[in-house]
Amino acid sequence: MVASEIKRQLVIIGGAEDKEGDCQILREFVRRAGGTKANIVIMTAATELPREVGENYIRVFERLGAENARIIDTETREDGSSSTALEAINKATGIFFTGGDQARITSVLKDTELDAAIHKRFSEGILVGGTSAGAAVMPDVMIVEGDSETNPRIEIVDMGPGMGFLPGVVIDQHFSQRGRLGRLIAALAQQPAVLGFGIDENTAMIVTDSQFEVVGEGCITVVDESEVIHSNVDDILKDEPLAVCGARLHILPHGYKFDLKTRKPILDNRTTATAPAA
Repeated sequence: MVASEIKRQLVIIGGAEDKEGDCQILREFVRRAGGTKANIVIMTAATELPREVGENYIRVFERLGAENARIIDTETREDGSSSTALEAINKATGIFFTGGDQARITSVLKDTELDAAIHKRFSEGILVGGTSAGAAVMPDVMIVEGDSETNPRIEIVDMGPGMGFLPGVVIDQHFSQRGRLGRLIAALAQQPAVLGFGIDENTAMIVTDSQFEVVGEGCITVVDESEVIHSNVDDILKDEPLAVCGARLHILPHGYKFDLKTRKPILDNRTTATAPAA
């Protein structure tokens, strides 16, 4: 397959996805990972309960028809050179990052042999997904932690290096359930990205190349700061309120799509959304 034909796919979940009922999102992950031939690796670096969390996902993935699902637990950076883990990645058709603490993922995995192997397989077209903390690490710069249910201020959010599967954006999870619009805007103000995505619980953005589709019971909130006409970020102290004027906001429920290149919602299979004439 030539490079231009390789589709890079991500399943980025806002957390608390259904694992007991129809499992709409995890079902789609299994389908895109190969269906009944899926060989899924579950990365449990984020959680302090790797066996319990990992085995729960094994049960779900196998119930949905995956041929194989196994856990890779990396407690230390030395585990990032494990030959067993590297072999599992090389054979996998899907890689799934569980929830927990996103800082644990980057501190243990980033810039290891395992990290390089995962990115190599991703560039070859393997499916990569993650939920909650596993969603937060998808950009190249991620939200490490921050306050919810507050107005945007620089002090309310800490940023750090992410895993870089979807660079140039900011992602927040458990979005409407925890009132995180303020911290998403504060995060965008701190680094060059102009697109921020707030993903609700039991909701996923499924990225294929330069587009994504919303799947699940909630919504994805898109904040586009590419045409901001004013911001006071360079003039305030970290505990003072941010001003942002001219940002665009899109609320996208299940079935809606978004073009990451044009930064516009796709309202049908032929056109992207355009602003009405003045």
